[in-house]
Amino acid sequence: MRGRRTRRGMGPVALAGILLAGLFVAAPQARATIRYEVSLAQPAQHVFHVTMMIPNVKESVIVQMSAWDALYQIRDFAHHVTDFHASGSAANSPHVTRVDKETWRVDLQGAQGAPSEIRLEYAAYWDEAGPFGTELNAQHAFLNLAMVLCYVPNRRSEGTLVHFSDVPSGWNIAVELPQSAASQGGEQGGYTARNYDDLVDAPVEIGKFDTLRFQAGGRPIRVVIHGDAQDHARMTDMVSRIVNYETRLMGEAPFPEYTFLYHVGRGFGGGGMEHSNSTAIAVQNSDELPDVTAHEFFHLWNVKRIRPQSLEPVDRTREMWTRSLWFAEGVTDTYATYTLVRSGLWDTTQYLEDMSTQITELESRPARAWQSVEESSLNAWFEKYPLYNEPDFSISYYNKGQLLGVALDITIRDATDNRASLDDVLRRLNEKYAHAGRFYPESAGIREAAEEVIGAANGGTQVDLTGFFDDYVAGTKEIPFADLLGRAGLQLVEHGRTRAGTPTYVVEQLAHPTERQARILNGLLQGATTGPIPAASGTLPE
Repeated sequence: MRGRRTRRGMGPVALAGILLAGLFVAAPQARATIRYEVSLAQPAQHVFHVTMMIPNVKESVIVQMSAWDALYQIRDFAHHVTDFHASGSAANSPHVTRVDKETWRVDLQGAQGAPSEIRLEYAAYWDEAGPFGTELNAQHAFLNLAMVLCYVPNRRSEGTLVHFSDVPSGWNIAVELPQSAASQGGEQGGYTARNYDDLVDAPVEIGKFDTLRFQAGGRPIRVVIHGDAQDHARMTDMVSRIVNYETRLMGEAPFPEYTFLYHVGRGFGGGGMEHSNSTAIAVQNSDELPDVTAHEFFHLWNVKRIRPQSLEPVDRTREMWTRSLWFAEGVTDTYATYTLVRSGLWDTTQYLEDMSTQITELESRPARAWQSVEESSLNAWFEKYPLYNEPDFSISYYNKGQLLGVALDITIRDATDNRASLDDVLRRLNEKYAHAGRFYPESAGIREAAEEVIGAANGGTQVDLTGFFDDYVAGTKEIPFADLLGRAGLQLVEHGRTRAGTPTYVVEQLAHPTERQARILNGLLQGATTGPIPAASGTLPE
């Protein structure tokens, strides 16, 4: 996610009526149990009409709408829903009762014990632009499906199928989900997912857009661009550099195909949202694209696959408290900037300017004296309140987390004479947790992985990073920037004052660094170490 910091599914839509018949009449042949049809018949009114078919219902079923998705904010998507009603056969006569703000119970009147299929219908009004919203208008539709599609709480693991109907002529659909052939006439069908959570982890763009296809990281890449026209060669080069570098860094490309959904121009909101095999990004102009793209693509590992235990299993009805956003989001920013400078999209000056900006931002917030970055992570659910974002009330886990990533990297390089780095920690976490289907235990899991990496680089000599994590992650001790940057051949210079009277800082290279300092700085800027790189699992992408 990028906010507070400053199988295929695309093709022309045809014969919607025939497809709808294939989806709902011949349901037993579909590779799904719970099916959805989303009508775009009212774009000017910003209203989606949703039909949800639930088979094998006995006596009653509970249906819910997610309370949150895309942002760490309770947004109660059910308040966008109107005219929620059910229908079924003459024998069961379903009756709907509202249970709470996000829940409905459907009872089958007169049911005799035999499973029945019920049909739910409702309207959902959405006119919120950006990767964290959902929008339908005369120009396009963008959907985060969890904001539109209800689910059955105890059947979220069942297969699903979604179909989009009444799509305006000339519009296409882009979504990173497998297509399902319709049961009649071999026409294009809907899109399938193994379960509800996989389904809603695939954002959907419907409209007229540019499409680029190419190979990067040894995999097919698709770029979808809605809004301002872009230079295709420049876009391909930018995305390719990011994908190639980050897949090489992590030693794998854990996706069959990856889709970038871009909204470029005014009126599309801003930021980016990560998904398992795709991302949705909105920017005002193309100059913002590289930074957000590098951040969102690195989420392919950090948070989508390398996940804290505190975010599992996903509960869609309430807040999920975690102390780990400093790592999941902030260290992802660390790697966004590393990717940009190491891939040549930034030069050294741009990288150091960004670091200067981040240090100045942290030092300008009085809340750093009492709010730790772990507490900032926990309090992410307060970010919807403007007061909380003021400098006296909070720090940003993006901002301090990014700086802690650099600090931890320098600490590891310094402790091993540049034989190991934070890169090795990310690969270690990927192997230890993601590949094993496990989740790391908050900051303790990160600390342990860093200690293991240092120990391995130093011939088994143990090191204790408890002090670093207690002081700067769980605690509020000031990060010793001058000392840490000095180890990397850098110096922190006070450059002036902001309008609020707080210092501004500039990070500069030392004129005459030692050989050791130069090695560490080269490691930061190029991703180099002087020790052997651990063998990657599988084949390293080209």
